[in-house]
Amino acid sequence: MDSEINSKANLQDILNTLEVDRKKIAETYQTSYILFGLALVILLVGLFIRFVALGIIGCLVPLIIGIVMYFRIDEDVKKYKLTYKMSVVGAALKDINDTLTITPQSGLPEYEFISSELFTTRPDRYKTQDLISGIADKTSFWFAEVHAEYKTETRTKNGTRTEWHTIFKGIVFVADFNKNFEVSTVVRPKSFGDSIGAWFSKNVFSFGNTEVVQLENIDFDNKFVTYSRNQIEARYILTPAMMERILDLNSKSDDTISISFIHSKMYIAFPLSHNYFEPPIHSSLLVPDLLTSDLSIVQFMQDIVHELDLNTRIWGKE
Repeated sequence: MDSEINSKANLQDILNTLEVDRKKIAETYQTSYILFGLALVILLVGLFIRFVALGIIGCLVPLIIGIVMYFRIDEDVKKYKLTYKMSVVGAALKDINDTLTITPQSGLPEYEFISSELFTTRPDRYKTQDLISGIADKTSFWFAEVHAEYKTETRTKNGTRTEWHTIFKGIVFVADFNKNFEVSTVVRPKSFGDSIGAWFSKNVFSFGNTEVVQLENIDFDNKFVTYSRNQIEARYILTPAMMERILDLNSKSDDTISISFIHSKMYIAFPLSHNYFEPPIHSSLLVPDLLTSDLSIVQFMQDIVHELDLNTRIWGKE
């Protein structure tokens, strides 16, 4: 009991210290924004009174000061965010599961994102962060935020225009399925097939010898398309109970999930627009619901192990 009280007291001390840092950062940003606004006003006044040169010269002083302040605070912001994630989020995770850890500067490696076969497009730009890992009973699991994009280039009169398109933005969850699958089985949203043509030139999922698996759950087949190179193994994985659990899990997600079973792992992609585990800068840290949203998504991810009954070891790794 004493250790729990001491832990909460230490966390409060950390939050109090970080709140001082947050206010300094927020005030610096606010001052920078004011200087940017002042530079714009001076420039507009110069244009209005037809002293363009005076307006340009006059706006440079607050503009340069604002830019210097904005970028000088960058290292403090990085330190503030890292401390928050390691000390505040890291401590809060222990209340859910003592094995949970967060590694802010790590994530899901790009090669694993590609080898999961959840997507048909190879990323041209890939960002990942905030790797959280743990063990629920017998099952190891981990997940991270991922933003993968591909680019298209269009020739114009002035050269080449590059546009970036999102392949996936959200959380990719990985769990040990305790079975070495002979082939890959991939479950994608029904609507996913509509966009395959646009990405076909960068296809990374081989459709050779791959068949659409017809399953006995009509609701499941209406929501998802299942691909596999082994119909028997696919049905062995996607039992009636597993399909019902996946449908139930999908109903709790904001958007339709994608799942793959490859080697000895299960991958689940959850499309999400919210960026989790980031500390506030322009609002206080000292509020009771500070971590509510972040911890709810962690609890949701951990519950997948129970939702899909991954702790029932019906197979053993060969």
